[in-house]
Amino acid sequence: MRNGLGALAALLLSTVCAMPAAAETVVVTAARMFDAKAGRIVDEPVVVITDGRIQSVVTRGAARPVIPADARRVDLGDMTILPGLIDMHVHLDSNPIYGGYTGLQFTDSFWAMQGTANAKAMLEAGFTTVRNVGSSNYNDVGMKQAIDEGLIAGPRIVPAAHALGATGGHCDETYLPPSFHAKGEAVGDSIDELRQRVREQRKYGAEVIKVCATGGVFSRNTEPGQQQLTEAELKGIADEAHMWGLKVAAHAHGAAGIKAAIRAGIDTIEHASLIDDEGIKLARDHGAYLSMDIFNTEYTQAEGARNGVMEDNLRKDREVADIQRNNFRKAHAAGVKLVFGTDAGVMPHATAGGQFAIMVRYGMTPAEAIQAATVNAAAALGRDATVGSIAAGRYGDIIAVAGDPTRDVRLLETIPFVMKGGDVVKAAN
Repeated sequence: MRNGLGALAALLLSTVCAMPAAAETVVVTAARMFDAKAGRIVDEPVVVITDGRIQSVVTRGAARPVIPADARRVDLGDMTILPGLIDMHVHLDSNPIYGGYTGLQFTDSFWAMQGTANAKAMLEAGFTTVRNVGSSNYNDVGMKQAIDEGLIAGPRIVPAAHALGATGGHCDETYLPPSFHAKGEAVGDSIDELRQRVREQRKYGAEVIKVCATGGVFSRNTEPGQQQLTEAELKGIADEAHMWGLKVAAHAHGAAGIKAAIRAGIDTIEHASLIDDEGIKLARDHGAYLSMDIFNTEYTQAEGARNGVMEDNLRKDREVADIQRNNFRKAHAAGVKLVFGTDAGVMPHATAGGQFAIMVRYGMTPAEAIQAATVNAAAALGRDATVGSIAAGRYGDIIAVAGDPTRDVRLLETIPFVMKGGDVVKAAN
């Protein structure tokens, strides 16, 4: 008898444990919604989110959905809701207040530790997804894992781990003398070496591959216009990454390096400062995305010297700034696909939303600038089924502002409400 009761109790316990937890439903309402796919404002949205995913979205005039009685309500009143924003070019483990050699005062793990604050700042600034294009010590992979485990606050991270580059190039260690034997973790000097570096980064958690095709502004002993990898090497990187199902982002300021990267099949061109007319046509014809960080110059020029940035770096920054912004205007007018990328880490992460107004100043409408940080960015990531719009099947990533951002895009510089996966991480006052 006891054995029979024990077996029955064990069966009942296993049945209870096997039962799924009750689904949590959140209903978000507001006066307006930015329809990122259509690029326009619609009225009176009702967004139903279950277990972190959007189940349905209806607007004024449509039949109201059936809502469970125990659903949690988030009524944002006269606000406008938008999809959580996406920044396609960030460095969460960088900090602009430590420029030049000043970062050498800290131990290696310092950068990951302080990066947790940067991740939280970006999330609270409305960026629920970021692409981290290069970090030290796999810091971005570790931060992604900690965020996904719920241990720290931050956006969804698409990590690149170590950036690939050539010996002596922008993604190598160029600040230290030979006695330090310092070398970038993903440097390669042949097609085979670089293909191996792709495999290593993917092995240890990279979800996108970053490569430095040209020199850079904030490296030592490189010039932005210098091409530093051959087209054949870039093609080897792109082919290897694509075989593994990964997209590739190429740091490329110079015209020759930009064109080589596009012809090699690389998916996004970062910075694109000195792109020429041929490069613009190639980008348009090949469907390559440009991610142009046209906002951060004000900060770097105002604060760089105080932060320890060397004059040679500030000189390069001054030389490319206006050229890059005018080329942004030309690329947009030519119909090139543009995404939102700030290089946050060069300037404070919390200020990333300031780029929207600069994009509008240089030719975009406010709606186009918002699309660059939502549907366009999601498409460039290959994740438009999960992020970038308020639509069924996507994560419940929603921000809200007190006005119409298609009339005043500067509303996006300070985001009062942020929701990630149906959870409110910053509540409107």
